[in-house]
Amino acid sequence: MKGRYISLLKSCKSMSQFKQIQAHIFSVGLQQDRDTLNKLMAFSMDSSLGDFNYANRIFKHIHNPSLFIYNLMIKAFVKRGSFRTAISLFHQLREHGVWPDNYTYPYVLKGIGCIGEVKEGQKVHAFVVRTGLEFDAYVGNSLMDMYAELGLVEGFTQVFEEMPERDTVSWNIMISGYVRCKRFQEAVDVYNRMRKESNEKPNEATVVSSLSACTALRNLELGKEIHDYIVNELDFTIIMGNALLDMYCKCGHVSVAQEIFDAMRVKNVNCWTSMVTGYVACGWLDQARDYFERSPSRDIVLWTAMINGYVQFNRFEEAIALFGEMQMRGVRPDNFIVVTLLTGCAQSGALEQGKWIHNYIDENRILVDAVVGTALIEMYAKCGCIDIALEIFDALKEKDTASWTAIICGLAMNGKTSKALELFEAMQVCGFKPDDVTFIAVLSACTHAGLVEEGRKLFHSMSSVYHIEPNLEHYGCFIDLLGRAGLLQEAEELVRKLPDENNDEIIVPLYGALLSACRTYSNIDMGERLATALAKVKSSDSSLHTLLASIYASADRWEDVRKVRSKMKDMGIKKVPGYSAIEVDGKWQQRLSHE
Repeated sequence: MKGRYISLLKSCKSMSQFKQIQAHIFSVGLQQDRDTLNKLMAFSMDSSLGDFNYANRIFKHIHNPSLFIYNLMIKAFVKRGSFRTAISLFHQLREHGVWPDNYTYPYVLKGIGCIGEVKEGQKVHAFVVRTGLEFDAYVGNSLMDMYAELGLVEGFTQVFEEMPERDTVSWNIMISGYVRCKRFQEAVDVYNRMRKESNEKPNEATVVSSLSACTALRNLELGKEIHDYIVNELDFTIIMGNALLDMYCKCGHVSVAQEIFDAMRVKNVNCWTSMVTGYVACGWLDQARDYFERSPSRDIVLWTAMINGYVQFNRFEEAIALFGEMQMRGVRPDNFIVVTLLTGCAQSGALEQGKWIHNYIDENRILVDAVVGTALIEMYAKCGCIDIALEIFDALKEKDTASWTAIICGLAMNGKTSKALELFEAMQVCGFKPDDVTFIAVLSACTHAGLVEEGRKLFHSMSSVYHIEPNLEHYGCFIDLLGRAGLLQEAEELVRKLPDENNDEIIVPLYGALLSACRTYSNIDMGERLATALAKVKSSDSSLHTLLASIYASADRWEDVRKVRSKMKDMGIKKVPGYSAIEVDGKWQQRLSHE
């Protein structure tokens, strides 16, 4: 009799037939028979014919589910995104004395990776070892994937190194895991190791992940090598084409990318976006716009890429116009677009446009999260509306380091030194660690307020307390602070103690700040010492030579002024004229300083 019902379930074609068969099965007392239940659950979980909710109701009435049924349910819950329920079922089966197998663990590990439960993952890894499945390829790969999802490089590396045998999937997870954790050089090293040590051939997933690493490292040489491998060994796909386009564009070889693009028979919106992004990166906005216009379809990413290009190269009116066109076409902007536009307003000082975008955010109920809030704070602060920036900061429900830093920077640039330092302290009380940008803000605040002791303490605390190595901007702020206070000797000693004192890119701007202080305090001796040092550098920065000439002029040393001017002429250095810009009726006008 049991065999007859199992045969009927195998030939069942619909849920209505299934329910009739189930009713007969239950009427003859087979509702707890293991083989029959396995077939019942297998059909009801079938993606094309079954009904998961109905299957779940059956499952709840099974007294002792088999491992087969547990595996079906765990897999189904993971695929539906109910990760915690799947993990709970795993613990339930263990409590009921059911022994997990190599079909159980992969979905459990997938669920753990998706919810980011590190301790749970380590616990299940221990169960894997206890059940003797750590060397099963399917389980081992799933362990690696879980650790990669959790961002635990040591975890997936250890599993990989302990594997007795590795298949292509193992190598792929290793490479993509490093890429996911932004360890791009290690990803490239694993790719090279795979080519040398393994008999496994790279496939589509291998080359796409490896090209991502090449793109991040700007490793054009390896990128070309992978391109050759694709041409000679693999069937070209649109996914590989996108990866190649992205790599060549971001490595500055847009012409090669264009050849690949033109040769692609099938293109998706990602291909068009890669070309737009590539031309934007080169500053060729008209070519980028041409590709944008030719794209048969445009998603939000493509719109963002083009608008961001205009903002990046100060063509703000075109960015706003394109944003308007986007709205007319019914494309709903996301947070990235409004942040891009607010950044453009901040850079240009376009307050009216910024207010209009802020109003648009409110009217369209775009979520003001930490990212959008930070962009609003920066825009209002850079446009001089620090009180509005403070209101937005105070209203933010979720703050992060960037939002704290933005308001501190804004207060500093608007002369609110006390408030900036007050919020710097409050930031740490609230559990947020200041970063290198935060310190630029507070050091700048100290500079403008003449707070030498406070600035000195903050500068030295960077490395001693916060383990942040000062960079060029930090040194520049502190040297400017010392210079303005007339502490030229201390400032000069600081420059000479720099670990990169032979790095021209660092030394030239710092000497420039010190030269400016020498002019203010008429310290000709130090100015000449700095000039001698700068002579070895052969800097083409006109401001440095102009500063030195001003120092000599203040001491009536006109012959030396003439020599500096003559040297500038010999080196082909001209004083760069400044320009100013002003927003008039929503439009921008620029003037050179001599106009």
